[in-house]
Amino acid sequence: MNDPAASGHPDLTSLAKDEQIAQRRIRARKWTIIALRIAVLVFVLGGWEVAARQKWIDPFFFSMPSLIYQQLVEWFTNGTSQGPLLVQVLVTLEETGLGFLIGSVAGIVCGIVLGRNKLLSDVFSLYIQIANSIPRVVLGSVFVIALGLGMASKVALAVVMVFFVVFGNAFQGVREADRYMIANAQILGASKHQVTMSVVIPSALSWILASLHVSFGFALVGAVVGEFLGSKQGIGLLISTAQGAFNASGVFAAMIVLAVVALAADYLLTSLERHLLKWKPAAF
Repeated sequence: MNDPAASGHPDLTSLAKDEQIAQRRIRARKWTIIALRIAVLVFVLGGWEVAARQKWIDPFFFSMPSLIYQQLVEWFTNGTSQGPLLVQVLVTLEETGLGFLIGSVAGIVCGIVLGRNKLLSDVFSLYIQIANSIPRVVLGSVFVIALGLGMASKVALAVVMVFFVVFGNAFQGVREADRYMIANAQILGASKHQVTMSVVIPSALSWILASLHVSFGFALVGAVVGEFLGSKQGIGLLISTAQGAFNASGVFAAMIVLAVVALAADYLLTSLERHLLKWKPAAF
């Protein structure tokens, strides 16, 4: 029998062992990260609870984790002053989803069109900068006055919050498209529409998907701020009501609900990004 080392061929048994060791190290690192995250959470919550109980901080203004937990249990079991907690979450989610969808589509379309057309870009860039410089809270007040306390004003504010984030990334992604690939496609006889669909948009897809992670959070902020300014239902109204009653536990509890919603949405967007960018090599 030939010696694998002498013949220049790698030892398959040794390679398998190395792979098993590498896999164990990856799993060990994963569990280490999870343990450290839990430790940080326990440390922060525990320190907060101890500080409030020892009166190092005023629990009336800063509450404490045990009171926040009791508030969440109360909302889940008996509902809020505006109705069942699930209804408030669904109202805010509907406003956020509509604003996110409309703002994302509008931002992607406008970013691609202006990114591919220099004349339109030069004409509208000034107006986009002016619109983007207007404080969102001011726009929220305008939308509440113009569109009322219903869902429309919250969706409008969420659209504005999302549009500029997605537009900026889509526009920059189009501008960063490989010029050599565009030139080669044109040499091969591709039309402007074909170049846009087959070269430019796939090239800008990473930029666009990256903006969606951030923009959903902005859509959620827009919906909640709109509800805070004036609404009949939603998590923003829940926060406003708790603030008016000086209920710090209610404010923190509503923030936790918002955080859970945002994390769930980010997980879904990450899964979508992985599905759409399966061709892209994994980052190390």
